[in-house]
Amino acid sequence: MAFDPDRLRNWDFGEQRQSYTARDAILYALGVGLPIAPGESDDLDFLLEDRLRVLPSFAVTLATPGMWPKNSTLEIGWVKVLHMAHAARFHRPLPPQAEVVSRAAITELYDRGADKGAVCVLRRAVTDAADGALYCTIDQTVALRGNGGFGGEPLPKAERPKMPARAPDHAESVATSARAALVYRLSGDTNPLHADYEVARKAGYDRPILQGLASYGTACAVVLRAFCGGDPARLKALDLRFSGVVMPGDRLDFACWQEEGRVLFEAKVGDRTAMDQGVAEIG
Repeated sequence: MAFDPDRLRNWDFGEQRQSYTARDAILYALGVGLPIAPGESDDLDFLLEDRLRVLPSFAVTLATPGMWPKNSTLEIGWVKVLHMAHAARFHRPLPPQAEVVSRAAITELYDRGADKGAVCVLRRAVTDAADGALYCTIDQTVALRGNGGFGGEPLPKAERPKMPARAPDHAESVATSARAALVYRLSGDTNPLHADYEVARKAGYDRPILQGLASYGTACAVVLRAFCGGDPARLKALDLRFSGVVMPGDRLDFACWQEEGRVLFEAKVGDRTAMDQGVAEIG
């Protein structure tokens, strides 16, 4: 059975359901690098049960379809799958505990050719299982590097945000832990690329790499602390592109520019850009 683009476009991911507690939200915050500020700080609001605020980006880990590219029926070369970009709109703050549901669907599929592979967008909404309240809408852009050349539509050129030429309004460095990938996987990302050395080598890396969504969560924390006063209700959306690999233990150097109603940002590891085209909508 060969890769069939129509099979992927019409794939039924089913309904996913997940209950989480304050412990899960705290474990997520630890996995994305909190506390960033040492000692006594407002970062503890995301780590202590008696005053717990939940990072908005925690929503992207909830009720996911998991490692769906590994489903043999889809005939996807899952070892070559790469998370390209992530966009989330946060409709309301997450409570410290809840049961949520989600249903995913492929909304876009493009062909970059046999040498570059395919690109798809997986969209899903995370809602409260009890009353249907919408917490988050997510678009995950994924490169299927082993599945191009099927004759589909080419990837369209998108207008990309440009970072201002002036000095950043906020700059901050966050040192990731050497154990970051192993901690973050406890929030549900069980892709062995982030833990198994043999799988990492097959994918072209000398060791396991940090999950893109771990870096995404760090970006969320940086923006939330610097521009939202730590208030999850003020962060309305967070979009970015993963432009380079981050290894556990790397230092992420963020540069942020505030504009009317939004923050533009990027992050580097040394001289290399790791995340770019970052846009956060602030309320």
